[in-house]
Amino acid sequence: MRNDSAPQLPAEDLPAEPAVETAGRPGHPELAELLHAAVTAVGGVERPGQIRMAEAVAEAVESAEHLLVQAGTGTGKSLAYLVPALAHGDRVVVATATLALQRQLVERDLPRTVEALHPVLRRRPEFAMLKGRSNYLCLHRAHEGTPSDEGEGLIPLEEITGPTGKLGEEVLRLRDWADETETGDRDDLTPGVSDKAWAQLSVSSRECLGATRCPYGPECFAERARERAKLADVVVTNHALLAIDAIEGAPVLPEHELLIIDEAHELVNRVTGAATAELTVGAVNRAVKRAARLANEKAVDALQAAAESYHGLMETAQPGKVDELPEYLGYAVAAIRDASRQVITSLGEIRDKGLTDEDAVRKQAMAAVESLHDTTERLLEESPYDVVWIERNDRYGLVPASLRVAPMSVSGLLRENLYRERSVVLTSATLKLGGDFTGVAASVGLPAEGRLPDQRGGAEPERDLSEDAPPTWRALDVGSPFSYPKQGILYVAKHLPAPGREPERPQMLDELAELIGAAGGRTLGLFSSMRAAQTAAEQLRERLDYPILLQGEDTLGELIRNFAGDAETCLFGTLSLWQGVDVPGSACQLVVMDRIPFPRPDDPLMSARQKSVEEAGGNGFMAVAATHAALLMAQGAGRLVRAADDRGVVAVLDPRLATARYGGFFRASMPDFWYTTDRNQVRRSLAAIDQSAPPVRPVVKRG
Repeated sequence: MRNDSAPQLPAEDLPAEPAVETAGRPGHPELAELLHAAVTAVGGVERPGQIRMAEAVAEAVESAEHLLVQAGTGTGKSLAYLVPALAHGDRVVVATATLALQRQLVERDLPRTVEALHPVLRRRPEFAMLKGRSNYLCLHRAHEGTPSDEGEGLIPLEEITGPTGKLGEEVLRLRDWADETETGDRDDLTPGVSDKAWAQLSVSSRECLGATRCPYGPECFAERARERAKLADVVVTNHALLAIDAIEGAPVLPEHELLIIDEAHELVNRVTGAATAELTVGAVNRAVKRAARLANEKAVDALQAAAESYHGLMETAQPGKVDELPEYLGYAVAAIRDASRQVITSLGEIRDKGLTDEDAVRKQAMAAVESLHDTTERLLEESPYDVVWIERNDRYGLVPASLRVAPMSVSGLLRENLYRERSVVLTSATLKLGGDFTGVAASVGLPAEGRLPDQRGGAEPERDLSEDAPPTWRALDVGSPFSYPKQGILYVAKHLPAPGREPERPQMLDELAELIGAAGGRTLGLFSSMRAAQTAAEQLRERLDYPILLQGEDTLGELIRNFAGDAETCLFGTLSLWQGVDVPGSACQLVVMDRIPFPRPDDPLMSARQKSVEEAGGNGFMAVAATHAALLMAQGAGRLVRAADDRGVVAVLDPRLATARYGGFFRASMPDFWYTTDRNQVRRSLAAIDQSAPPVRPVVKRG
């Protein structure tokens, strides 16, 4: 398809990409000087794609446009957007999806870049990290105790946790840490603690007493982080907080003129998550317990009765999409809504129950009941823009089901709330699907009618400046510094039968075992479900001598360290491994995908979105299912080549990638590897790569 013969991967040493002469580049001579200084400061070398991206970001800011930039692994995109952002001088917010990139920006890229640019800019820009309130330890809870669901008032930590046990030890360690930490940021705590322990000493924004009412307000970690962000030139945050800021109408981020969304391929999922609500039996029962300490008894009894009715219905509820709430379920949800409203009124009226810290108890109860009220209101509204479904996470039916509600699409939310007041730059290694930006752009609220020519020159099209005009945007693919056709092979096992719904595929497992043997281990196995990953791990552990690690058997960080540290070790897992593994070097020379990762046919949200596209006259399968799967496959294939000397094979054990009409769309979305369906050729290549492989590069444990 791309070449006539397989690349001689192990024998070919690619020359290092030459440094790019930047001085005196037309258009942005100062930008070139700044970029050179920044790249040198972090020990890198400028690359053509990095320079093109930096210039495009600068132009987007100057012209108040929006920009999509696909920048392959190794481009150095962080500096490509930081340098023009700092040079512009206005406040910039950088939103990322992963903790790893946030830390890289705050601990490595920004400090070095600021120091490098200082002599040229003649100023030293300030930067800060900002997250949601529950990510910071609450000093009030650390020192005063935690409202208990079992009794009245605030009770001491020792009574919550007991003198022994893991939870008790974790909470007591958190209390000690509260006196030592400067940030109170959960991610600065090493080693970490369980979610249950952290919940004892953290609060949501609804539960917070407020800086003016809390005795620890002046020292509050969350408030200090917000104050630092208000004074900073660069604020680094996450997609979740960006989503809350954009869709809830109550700004949590400081005003800014430029928004940079890195790892932008994750934005739609993160915004969808922030806009999704759930009505669980547990949440209703917790609200009843918390309200009982302060609210009117009659109101609490009404909420208790509604909770019991809802519990009974959800014990036998069957999972699936709900087009219209059945009458009996609608009555139960309405009863919770009405009782919640009574409790909220009561909590606002009644004072002095003799509690040691009435305000904290009241805030916790109010937060729980208000959340119930908001969710039930939304469920009963039955908006055509929402999808409602019953979800049962417990396979054995021991836990009651729950009702969930999510937006049919977030593109409208993003279009209305993200692009109006600022320039937005969205960047990722995977924004072009099927060779085109249009699909991803539409999903993040940038419709095709707002797209401007990718290359400047000649007369610009006349723009619609009316308030309801679509945002104007450009797109740019700056490529990758890697030579994908020479560094990797895309192999499709065309001879295998197409996968069905069953997790066991004997012929696929035979193929996988042979590939691992040819590679000498060194395999990252990406599976479409946890059940498929477990089945493969169990069976291949009996057939192969290579160690096989399985996601869930240890922390993800520890699994990746063990995988990276031993050439023969393989790592199997599902979703987070498709996007969250960065292992340069010879430990990962074979990336295997068991099948094209289409969403489950019974996924309520995906199927509703697909149906909506079809009803509007579009191709629902390609717009939703294929786009979802192509994005994952592009990300998964990107795990193979992480450095200029990496070599290897991406093997897809699903023949549809070669035989189905949509196969070309998926292949065009992936890195431009040399393509083959020849099983013998790929085994010879794997064996040759294994024999010439350099020593592995262990991943150093942080902290």
